[in-house]
Amino acid sequence: MEMVIFVGDDKENWGQISALIKRAETDVIILVVRKGVTEFPSNEKCKIVEFDCNLPLLKLKEEMQEKLKKELSGEFEIALSIASGNGKEHMALIGALLSIPVGIRIAAYTKNGVEFVI
Repeated sequence: MEMVIFVGDDKENWGQISALIKRAETDVIILVVRKGVTEFPSNEKCKIVEFDCNLPLLKLKEEMQEKLKKELSGEFEIALSIASGNGKEHMALIGALLSIPVGIRIAAYTKNGVEFVI
């Protein structure tokens, strides 16, 4: 299962991102990065896709859908982390993924390791 992780400008949540990147049992991690954000956690498994989150919501969703469709392998579902970012960014990303279409499982890193909320 591929993993998609949103990376916003809220560095206080990057510990969650770093833990998922290091411990997720996946070959591909797509980092959806807010334009202008730098020095975020990453490794050799990560593909980086940058977006201008200042776009209106529906335009942002369309841009995300277009770019992510090219990056995803076509699997039935992906793991998704929205620990970073804001509501607008999350709505655009979830809308884009469901429109591709691909199923989503919300992932988080806990004391028990990588777990799925849904």
